Amino acid sequence: MKLKTSQVTMKTLVFVSLVGLFLHDTTAEMHSYKYFYTASSEVPNFPEFVALSMVDDIQVEYYDSNTKRLEPKQDWMKKVTEDRAEYWERETEILKGNQQWFKVNLDTAKRRFNQTGGVHIVQVMYGCEWDDQWDDKTGDVNGYSQFGYDGEDFIVLDTKTMTWVAPQQQAVATKQKWNNDKAELERFKNYLNKECVYWLKKYVNYGRSSLMRTDLPTVSLLQKTPSSRVTCHATGFYPNRAMMFWRKDGEELHEDVDKGEILPNHDGSFQISADLQLPSDDWGKYDCVFQLSGVKEDIVTKLDQREIKTNYVNPIYMIIVIIAVVLLFLTIVCAAGFCLYKKRNAKRPPSPVNDPAVQQMMLPNQNA
Repeated sequence: MKLKTSQVTMKTLVFVSLVGLFLHDTTAEMHSYKYFYTASSEVPNFPEFVALSMVDDIQVEYYDSNTKRLEPKQDWMKKVTEDRAEYWERETEILKGNQQWFKVNLDTAKRRFNQTGGVHIVQVMYGCEWDDQWDDKTGDVNGYSQFGYDGEDFIVLDTKTMTWVAPQQQAVATKQKWNNDKAELERFKNYLNKECVYWLKKYVNYGRSSLMRTDLPTVSLLQKTPSSRVTCHATGFYPNRAMMFWRKDGEELHEDVDKGEILPNHDGSFQISADLQLPSDDWGKYDCVFQLSGVKEDIVTKLDQREIKTNYVNPIYMIIVIIAVVLLFLTIVCAAGFCLYKKRNAKRPPSPVNDPAVQQMMLPNQNA
């Protein structure tokens, strides 16, 4: 469920990246529900207000100020009407209200930071995590809520103490106001522990066949140039609980290795990569290891130069190809010119001087 505008009273909000900054680590049994609100001003070709939700880091809902309609992004999310027939209409109306509320708060944020026009963005993220091994009656807070403005963290909820923490001076007044509202803190704690988890369980149940699946990746060795690092790249795997690392003689390497983050693909799967500095010793000692949660067997890829894929072309070969193309072009031009010459000569009538009859007439009279 989405927070109504009355559920959190705030004057200033924060901007944080939609991708990456709010992705919490999860265990093999962990499920997560995250909701994002983003309001902006003077951003070209971008809606003034956007809201989206994610279950297990898969986008499931989307709303913006242009369409003014909350829509499912996964087919299985349409099952939500089985439990609440008016779900999409009700949540759409809530988001329309939030759209206006965020617009007001964006103006308030600009005044708080002594700003007028220009590009400015505010964003709030909240959500919860649930593990089916947890006891839901313990009362532990398994949620999170973060706010920011123009790329800087502004205020964050400490769910262990249920108090707001302000990393910026401009947020101190907001922090004090929110921390003094004990009733709102208790209501929000109840939301994170119960209502949020309640809907997360339903979403997971709706999409169980998709969310609980396991897809193995395609693993490749890539290299830009013969002297650049070798990249071990895995793509197409699901879920996103995975690891990738390089080994030497069976031992994990930490030096000369750059590990990338897990990134989403457009089809709902994920990708990850790890770069290795070119080894100076035997390449046969090295391998790349990919591990996926729920899969016992690792995917091990030996470092073999013959298996490396690259788009690199040696400059010498390029020169040879260019010369060959130029020579071929000149040959074609010459051949075409010769053919045109022959064709024109074939149609031209013979010169009178070269005509045998004329030549015979021009000879001196032998009998004279």
